Amino acid sequence: MPKGIYNVPKAFNETVKSYAPGSPEREEVLSTFKKMYSETVDVPLYIGGEEIRTGKIKTINPPFDHKHTVGQYHEADKEHIEKAISTALEAKKKWANLAWEHRASIFLKAAELLAGPYRAKINAATMIAQAKTVHQAEIDAACEFIDFLRFNVQFMSQIYAEQPASSEGVWNRLEHRPLEGFVYAITPFNFTAIAGNLPAAPALMGNVVVWKPSATQIYSANVIVEVFKLAGLPDGVINVVYGDSAMISETLLGSRDFAGIHFTGSTRVFNDIWGKIGQNISNYKTYPRIVGETGGKDFVVAHSSAIPAQVATALSRGAFEYQGQKCSAASRAYVPKSIWPEVKKLLVADLASMKMGSPGDTNNFVSSVISEGSFDKLAGFIDQAKKDADAEIIAGGNYDKSVGYFIEPTVIVTTNPKYTTMETELFGPVLTIYVYEDAKWEETLVLVDSTSEYALTGAVLSQDRYAIEYAMKVLENAAGNFYINDKPTGAVVGQQPFGGARGSGTNDKAGSVLNLLRWVSPRTIKETFVTPENYRYPFLG
Repeated sequence: MPKGIYNVPKAFNETVKSYAPGSPEREEVLSTFKKMYSETVDVPLYIGGEEIRTGKIKTINPPFDHKHTVGQYHEADKEHIEKAISTALEAKKKWANLAWEHRASIFLKAAELLAGPYRAKINAATMIAQAKTVHQAEIDAACEFIDFLRFNVQFMSQIYAEQPASSEGVWNRLEHRPLEGFVYAITPFNFTAIAGNLPAAPALMGNVVVWKPSATQIYSANVIVEVFKLAGLPDGVINVVYGDSAMISETLLGSRDFAGIHFTGSTRVFNDIWGKIGQNISNYKTYPRIVGETGGKDFVVAHSSAIPAQVATALSRGAFEYQGQKCSAASRAYVPKSIWPEVKKLLVADLASMKMGSPGDTNNFVSSVISEGSFDKLAGFIDQAKKDADAEIIAGGNYDKSVGYFIEPTVIVTTNPKYTTMETELFGPVLTIYVYEDAKWEETLVLVDSTSEYALTGAVLSQDRYAIEYAMKVLENAAGNFYINDKPTGAVVGQQPFGGARGSGTNDKAGSVLNLLRWVSPRTIKETFVTPENYRYPFLG
């Protein structure tokens, strides 16, 4: 391919706006929030160029005000899922053959729309449907999503540009074809950016997609669809369906044309999907690509040399931003006895100052958890901790779902390093801390590594470089994203590619070239310019 064809706009990380009092972005997003909150939307299925309204209605209710309705969505029947498959495959005939620059242009345009005229709308939708504060919405729905779209184009150009060497008389080249079939994207509630990236990344590489957003994220997913359409994404490239998860997955995974899955969600669901793919493996045209980011039981471990204020801040931010509903949220911590009294004092003071309520009030640091099911699960663990002799709640511990699904940021201190909330993924504002003897630093690191089935994120805080190096080695397999003297959350696209191993997923690193490589099937082409006409080699004489 001609040199210079890969000269795409250089990707850069979108600047996070402050939303400080009096700033124009603050006034715009709060005005948009109020307007959207007072209106209702009717969200159809998007299959090809059709907007399909089945009449099987589910309401959309903000989790912090669950009696209020901001819209409704339509659930699919099996026939709609089958139609989505056939529509996607028909669209693939043109989409896969579209010059890559034109695919890139669509998603770069979507990034600019999100950075400009749609920034307030995507943020407000995320605040309403997913109960994110304006800051959490900004770093997710705007900045991270924009970063995914921009950097993926740069990564794609790198993939296409890297070509094999050619010897004399031969021209070797490499094609990166889209997968043969369609990709199934299953996205979570907690990050609008992930919801947009999981279908967009395979589509950018020439694939067609059937996308099932989380039921509790459909409101902001609908804004993503609006942006993609405005950016010029052709009909049928990304088809959007909602409804019974078991039926949808069974239909899609049962298709001979299923070529891959891009998943973020629970380990249990991912294991079930992997099992179904295995059962159907002889039916598929090709071995499907299985890419998933799943659970986490993410840790913070402090060394005796750590600065208490830094540990307390890493815990308060890492555990309780977005109500602990990040895959990367700190949910277990190990603090040495010598610095624990100061860490405890600072942490308890931090939590006492945190305000909780609607994201529409920018004084609130936290809001509600996502659903009644999540609320009930978390309340159950908190109640049990109140009864157990080896656990003590030192902050929070209260909850109320009369208006919204509100659970106070809660800190449990346990004398049992294998206590249930040290091991079980809770996905909410509950942090459990184990206080260890300073002399047992090495032993504690082994404990950190062996306590959880997950290996997503983790952090070590220390002023001792030897201790940091030792922790990095012992915890080599305990976290796919490892942080030194920081909280274990906040991975930035292009800077900290995200993903974990063990029970946390396939570690295919969203936000890097590694993820996009999963959505292509390479073809090597060798062209010989002077073709031999005699089988005999020189050694035969």
